[in-house]
Amino acid sequence: MLKNISKLQVFERLKVENPWWATTAIDADYSKMPRRLYFDLFRPLVYEQEIRRAIVLMGPRRVGKTVMLYHTIEDLLKNGVSPHKIIFITVENPIYINIGLEQLFNYAKDALGRNETSGYYVFFDEIQYLKNWELHLKTLVDTYRDTKFIVSGSAAAALKFKSTESGAGRFTDFLLPPLTFNEYIHMKGLENIMIPSTIQWQEKEIDFQVTSHISELNQHFINYINYGGYPEVIFSEKMQANPGRYIKQDIVDKVLLRDLPSLYGIKDVQELNSLFTTIAFNTANEFSYETLSIQSGVDKKIIKTYIEYLEAAFLIKKIQRVDQSGKRFKREISFKLYLTNPSLFTALFAPIESTDENMGNMVETAIYAQWMHRDWFEPWYARWKDGEVDMVGISEKNLKPIWALEIKWSNRYVDKPKSLKSLLNFCTDNKLDKAIVTSIDKTETVEQNGITLQFIPAAVYAYNVGKNTLLKKHNEMM
Repeated sequence: MLKNISKLQVFERLKVENPWWATTAIDADYSKMPRRLYFDLFRPLVYEQEIRRAIVLMGPRRVGKTVMLYHTIEDLLKNGVSPHKIIFITVENPIYINIGLEQLFNYAKDALGRNETSGYYVFFDEIQYLKNWELHLKTLVDTYRDTKFIVSGSAAAALKFKSTESGAGRFTDFLLPPLTFNEYIHMKGLENIMIPSTIQWQEKEIDFQVTSHISELNQHFINYINYGGYPEVIFSEKMQANPGRYIKQDIVDKVLLRDLPSLYGIKDVQELNSLFTTIAFNTANEFSYETLSIQSGVDKKIIKTYIEYLEAAFLIKKIQRVDQSGKRFKREISFKLYLTNPSLFTALFAPIESTDENMGNMVETAIYAQWMHRDWFEPWYARWKDGEVDMVGISEKNLKPIWALEIKWSNRYVDKPKSLKSLLNFCTDNKLDKAIVTSIDKTETVEQNGITLQFIPAAVYAYNVGKNTLLKKHNEMM
């Protein structure tokens, strides 16, 4: 006769997952981990009482969502919240199979020997493993109006789409992306190599960090490109020695072979894998659906849908094109695709060095990865018959270009600015009197054809985009 999991077994598991019920503290392993800078943005949402909403913490695998939940619990404990008012449940644990969220909440209260229904902070980790989780969560928010529910999950497609459809007015989404280069430097305790300064940007003087240790910063930038997207990896030499095992298997394979097929009923996982591998190897390149179909061997009719899935899972980002005058195309002819984090390339293929032929594309991918954290900004690239500009900003008001960026991993353009013909022509055509060009380690201002070219080391530029992004997000919350 088959046996069922007993209520007592569930109680025992809940006690294991909630050590603070007995010790009043989270496990030391989590406590000593450095906090992501995104924590300061996430924390106020947890304490917010005026708006009764559940918080849905979304993001790709291994970016530190579970650790952030534990850091939040630690913060609650330090701020006087009773340990018996904090409940943490890992939904994917097999012992909880076929148990709904409300029942799990009630089991936790029973395990604590409490019967009150208000004043709790309830954390559900890996929420996507519960079927129709969004309906369960909506019911909890409506029923237990004085309890805060915080959930997390890695299958971003399910989380994002379903929370939008079913949780309107009840859920607050919070995206935790891979590490920015700024966060990487912070978590490694290397901020002393950066120096506060300012730069002129769009007729404004903004905060801008520079460095007197550019060689050291560049080495860390290369390490970031290879391994820096995931907090656990940047502190583990073992994982860095075998990224194919620890990053590819845990981040890429589980999404491609398990999460997306189960969410969308994908039967041919090899097709999806082939498409992603093709995109990853050619990150920062321009594609069309036809060229992608030829290169990957995947039917042209299904590629658009697969790209949407890969974007929703935070593995890639599609960037749209404008022409030389900044005009958008009515029909999607071609587009660029980027990995959301360059270390995915290392996981699939091999680590790179500063002199590798792929370094230019990887630097471009790394810089785009910093801009992708700006949910209020849509990056574009410009391409026409005989020219291209890597990134352009388009005004929302008049749909005209307002700035241009050329991403290079080279110093030669400092002495040969005439070689930047496409950038110069684009600026002239769109009446831009200034543009930024990245370099390896040169910081210079050069005048060419009436246009000011500001050369900034790529690592310095990437650091500042990430830092100023978080600063803007923080200021908007104040």
